[in-house]
Amino acid sequence: MIPLLVISLLSLLDPSTESAPSLSISPKILSKSGDPIRIRWSGVDSPSSLDWLGVYSPPDSPHDLFIGYVFLSSDPAHLSSGSGSVSLPLPNLRSNYSFRIFRWSETEVDRTRLDHDHNPLPGAKHFLGASEEAGFEPGRGPEQVHLSYTDREDEMRVMFVAEDGGRRYVRYGNREGKMGELATARAGRYERDDMCDAPANDSVGWRDPGWTHDAVMRNLKGGVRYYYQVGSDSGGWSETYSFMPRAKGSDETIAFLFGDMGTATPYTTFYRTQDESITTIKWILRDIEALGNRPSFVSHIGDISYARGYSWLWDHFFTQIEPVAAQVPYHVCIGNHEYDWPSQPWKPQWARTIYGTDGGGECGVPYSLRFNMPGNSSEPTGMKAPATRNLYYSFDMGVVHFLYMSTETNFLPGSKQYDFIKADLESVDRKKTPFVIVQGHRPMYTTSYESNDRPIREKMMEHLEPLLVKNKVTLVLWGHVHRYERFCPINNFTCGSTDPAKDNWEALPIHIVIGMAGQDWQPIWQPRPDHLTDPIYPQPQRSLYRGGEFGYTRLVATREKLVLSYVGNHDGEVHDTVEILASGEVLNSGTSGAEPNIEAPESFFSWFVKGASVLMLGAFVGYILGYISHARREAASQRSWTPVKSDDV
Repeated sequence: MIPLLVISLLSLLDPSTESAPSLSISPKILSKSGDPIRIRWSGVDSPSSLDWLGVYSPPDSPHDLFIGYVFLSSDPAHLSSGSGSVSLPLPNLRSNYSFRIFRWSETEVDRTRLDHDHNPLPGAKHFLGASEEAGFEPGRGPEQVHLSYTDREDEMRVMFVAEDGGRRYVRYGNREGKMGELATARAGRYERDDMCDAPANDSVGWRDPGWTHDAVMRNLKGGVRYYYQVGSDSGGWSETYSFMPRAKGSDETIAFLFGDMGTATPYTTFYRTQDESITTIKWILRDIEALGNRPSFVSHIGDISYARGYSWLWDHFFTQIEPVAAQVPYHVCIGNHEYDWPSQPWKPQWARTIYGTDGGGECGVPYSLRFNMPGNSSEPTGMKAPATRNLYYSFDMGVVHFLYMSTETNFLPGSKQYDFIKADLESVDRKKTPFVIVQGHRPMYTTSYESNDRPIREKMMEHLEPLLVKNKVTLVLWGHVHRYERFCPINNFTCGSTDPAKDNWEALPIHIVIGMAGQDWQPIWQPRPDHLTDPIYPQPQRSLYRGGEFGYTRLVATREKLVLSYVGNHDGEVHDTVEILASGEVLNSGTSGAEPNIEAPESFFSWFVKGASVLMLGAFVGYILGYISHARREAASQRSWTPVKSDDV
């Protein structure tokens, strides 16, 4: 590549280039992912609302291959003085950064070069100046740390990212100052030519993903808090994290469940990112801190990072979730935005209009390598790309049996996945786990987009719903639609009786759509003054609650009762609750906002929300809200484009 210095010198030969402005950065060396860098500029002649700052990594990338941009008018001083500054928290991409200023005029707006919102991408014809390079301090250890369960209750998997494939370890123990156990991590990575389509395999979307390291902590004892670090003496060790493993035979299950969260960036990029994901993580972290030494886990059911071929968005995502995922297991299932591409191997005729290009050419590769879920499910891609993993699996956590499925690969009778689902549900020991929860991405029931995914819903209802009903599944959770919606106990569009005293009473699954964690492309259910022609979806009787707010669900179950609550991001409070007995009887459901009445040593959510949240939020604000929110406010352009797309799922 041409060094950035040469690019700068060549620009001086352009007679249209104005006198170079001054551009400085501070600090030049960042300590860790998420640390902010301040970019200052001055001396921009005839400042315009379309002057922009490009963010580049690697630092010698061509002008049009930025990873993001900020309009200089985000600082109001720019338009009056040609000077200003912006602070951008950045993830470690294992390559240095540089920043460049460009002039862009109204007459040069190219309406054929658009971002995902159909807004023009800025032009790089008039280069004004560049900064020095900025990087990250070496030897601070791996990052992007996240946990997950294995097939054994006395184990915990930890995965993390480092700049190379050299030997790394996890050291752990039940005392923070004495982590005497050591496990070697297995290293792996994927390459640009493993990807299946653009932009993932194109120069605009590809960046070096680093090496993913995978280690397992074994012989863990339930009820004991473990401390751990990842890294090596030569490459540095991470900070110390801690977690609570599953306790065999536990009479309690706690989980935080949602879909379609994504990540946030402090700059504009080729796709709209999900600012609301910050708040989702904030409230979940609040709840986890309230638990003390009670184990829990997170379930993210598809549409994980919304990278869609722009690889640095995976780095943003894992940096953002690390405060949660480094202390509780983070479980996932595959969605359309991790997988779908034109040549995917399973695309029956009825699904031709369903499976498209939503994965951005990733074809499940980053998803398969960056996560390692229980089981060994996989499907070949039919291309050079490695087989897609983490498709379907199950595990027990306390009193609940959790089963994950893939709606993007073959689930029809005769497929490996169908055989797994059938055998798994039929083998559940209801004495051990009286509750069963099935999770997947595209919903079987929804009152939004009734036509778009109708063929796949019809196939799921024909082939999978009988298994759910026969095996008395308690809850079925779906994402894909970016709203919360809870249905009645249902079979074939028919609500069952909720009175067990009636002769026709039968315990039926309750389907709930929980894709409201961050992504905001979704028509709402009521007309908007400025979008009068957008579709409005009526609420049929089978839909008991529909929420338009972002948020997540919180599950608390004992051996006798399961409570699922919908927590709204706008206030951190409960807005819908359903309580189900082990028999399948629905005790109550509604929107009273009351906390789950679970017999437990302490109402951990209520005391924490009332008295202790300041302690947690202080630390969290420093890591996440400092990571994105402040930068978003600073970087929000006064000449921001208008999002127009509303139908992406």
